[in-house]
Amino acid sequence: MRKFFLLFTLVTTCLLGNAHAQRFNSPDQLNKLRPLQDSLIRLGSQMVNNPGDPERKNANYTFIRTLLRALQVPNSYAFNFDSLKMISILRAPDNKFRIFSWFVMNEDGSYRFYGALQVNTGGKLQLHPLEDYSHLLKNPEDSVTDNHKWYGAEYYKIIQVNAVTPYYVLLGWKGNTVKSTKKVIEVISFKNGKPAFGLPVFAGNKKTRNRVIFEYSRQASMLLRHVPEQHLIVFDHLAPPDDKFKTQQDTYGPDLTYDGYKLQNGKWTYVDNLDMRNIPSPVDVDIADPKKQAIRDRNSVPLRKN
Repeated sequence: MRKFFLLFTLVTTCLLGNAHAQRFNSPDQLNKLRPLQDSLIRLGSQMVNNPGDPERKNANYTFIRTLLRALQVPNSYAFNFDSLKMISILRAPDNKFRIFSWFVMNEDGSYRFYGALQVNTGGKLQLHPLEDYSHLLKNPEDSVTDNHKWYGAEYYKIIQVNAVTPYYVLLGWKGNTVKSTKKVIEVISFKNGKPAFGLPVFAGNKKTRNRVIFEYSRQASMLLRHVPEQHLIVFDHLAPPDDKFKTQQDTYGPDLTYDGYKLQNGKWTYVDNLDMRNIPSPVDVDIADPKKQAIRDRNSVPLRKN
């Protein structure tokens, strides 16, 4: 599998200048990109919906190679891949980069995540492959990693924070096992042009965290969303059904109270027992849990993940 990520790595490197540039694709570029997008749609449908484990994985390998070919087309950053609904594609609010993320379900009901971060160079391709290292990270909330040791997730929201050291917060879904699901609040920052994941900006709730991870029952649903009007990330408070299950996070679920992280002076401070009557209705929603969806329509936009 690593050879496919090496393909990403071999084509990276370029100048970082003109990072805000956003040009239009020429007719020749569109003639190359549109057929590749059509191929990605077909492959994406296979890697999500095919009941066979080998077929899903083979479709994913071909998907990676095809995506790489598309991104190698000059000025590919200007192409939105609007029809590619089975993966997540998020642009940073300042348009300095965009991040692709997706998953493939394993035969045992667990997930492996894939992704790439494309820098807006206004010129040659600069691409950082994201290699899922989740199962080898012993203390992921305490870890700062690079793109080769990524705590894989499929992201649905990106938030720009203009602190002394600027960074970006990502909200993501991280399907886990047949018993539990995870969600994550991740951080991306850049050092010497390279992405770093994790930053000690989440304070309170007994410790300072580099990223925040939630685990709960596969049968439950969890709210995790950004409320920009209040500079707040709000989420369900998770609790076991009984104290005797306190150590079993795969039994946890929402207890009808809400906690959050409030942005203050460039960092996020934990706040508990939020009054949701003061929280505006959600603007951005999570996407559909693939395990609970027999077939995902490749032309529709999924609405929520649990």
